[in-house]
Amino acid sequence: MKIANILLVDDHPMLRKGVAQLISLEDNLNVVGEVNSGDEAIMFAINNTPDLILLDLNMKGLSGIETLSALKRANTCAKVVIFSVSDNETDVLQALKFNADGYLLKDSEPEELIEKINHAIAGEFVISEPLTQILAKSLRPQVKTNIMQSLTQRELENLKLIASGKSNKEIARKLGITEATVKVHNKNLFKKLGLKSRVEAAMWAVEHKIS
Repeated sequence: MKIANILLVDDHPMLRKGVAQLISLEDNLNVVGEVNSGDEAIMFAINNTPDLILLDLNMKGLSGIETLSALKRANTCAKVVIFSVSDNETDVLQALKFNADGYLLKDSEPEELIEKINHAIAGEFVISEPLTQILAKSLRPQVKTNIMQSLTQRELENLKLIASGKSNKEIARKLGITEATVKVHNKNLFKKLGLKSRVEAAMWAVEHKIS
């Protein structure tokens, strides 16, 4: 079993310790470091290559967004997930603009947090459920309705399953196809709808009542 290494970045020691203790209960997850600033996070990520960075949004010194931007510019291989108390629309969309791999709220249930961390490590975009409505209001691609007619039956099935929160692996199992084939369908689907990610596809489906 591959163990994923996680870096916690937060200027509140008690919160870091609590999250670290929760993660330590999982056999496949390991907290490889805890730092309290963006500068420390960047140096640690470059020198230690964690698999995932759980990054606070509001910190002294470099903000979470500034740290996120620097980490992406440094081409670190780590997934970077914002971990914040803020459910502000501007904060969420700013994180997406700078290519965050997810946005989770600090009041998430422990089980949900661990589940989302595992999904993020697997390469999926993750977001706390209460934030999906913010995205639904903000991510409104102006797509002509006749584009729907260009979708194949399989692409439409993929879209519905993405909207229901299914991972690529779960979609493959549900449709009886390979995960690689699912990714091909998703790529075609995103191109036709003018979207960039699974989360935008899910929000598009919500907006257009595709279920």
